[in-house]
Amino acid sequence: MPAVPSSLLEPLWDQFAALLHVRGRYAKSHPLGCHRRRVPDRTVFEHIVLALVHGSGYERISAPGCSDRTIRRRVKEWATLGISEKVHALALEAYDRMIGLGLGEISVDGCITKAPSGGERAGRSPVDRGKQGLKRSVASDACGVPLGIVSDGANRHDSSLLGPTLDAAKAQAGAMPATVNVNLDRGYDSSKSRALITELGFTAEIARKGVPAPIQTGKRRVVERTHAWMNDYGKLRHRTEKSGSIVDFYLYLAAALVTLRMLIRRATSRYRWDGRPTTRRLK
Repeated sequence: MPAVPSSLLEPLWDQFAALLHVRGRYAKSHPLGCHRRRVPDRTVFEHIVLALVHGSGYERISAPGCSDRTIRRRVKEWATLGISEKVHALALEAYDRMIGLGLGEISVDGCITKAPSGGERAGRSPVDRGKQGLKRSVASDACGVPLGIVSDGANRHDSSLLGPTLDAAKAQAGAMPATVNVNLDRGYDSSKSRALITELGFTAEIARKGVPAPIQTGKRRVVERTHAWMNDYGKLRHRTEKSGSIVDFYLYLAAALVTLRMLIRRATSRYRWDGRPTTRRLK
């Protein structure tokens, strides 16, 4: 049984494969040049999606035709090339063309997850007794489509990641409209955050400290829902990778899947195509 429905996996793989380098059938590193058949990229890709969804170690998802060392090498190679960021940008472009991104209202929020193995993007978590954790800062559009992602140690404050997150959103989504309103929770209630928003030419709706959250939830609830969707992926809930580039690889791969799922859900009532899903489970 596939880790994700075929209606999500196939379009994701089509764009993913188009960004890969063309390789020969056999590995050139072998002395004879014809005795070491290269594992197909599609096979490794399916194992990577399996690791992303279930959060399993590579040893547990490896198969006779695809070893854990092969998966590690290919993940490192693809992370260095920034393949998942490019796929996410293509998914955003398709969503904007078919549905339309709501860039007039952007919400930003952070989320802390476990990182027991430590590494480049880990720090002492203030909500988990000082254990190693990862801070994930996400910017979303008005409907919750993930635009930009920044990762750092769990000890970093949300407000310190606001600027890099908005820069990542602009890099992934492209040009912003003339009027952009940024929705933030009370963790960003500081003069530093307001000065940054003003410098970027945006307006801000920031929750005030000391006021109960339900009264001033506002429009930022969509990014909290996006965090919940991304936490459905085991590799993001329990991060075991130590390399920062590989951490970002899985973050943007999950964001691409979230974007594709939202695109298919919203396009189902507007368009008709062969293989169009007929249920909400996207089978």
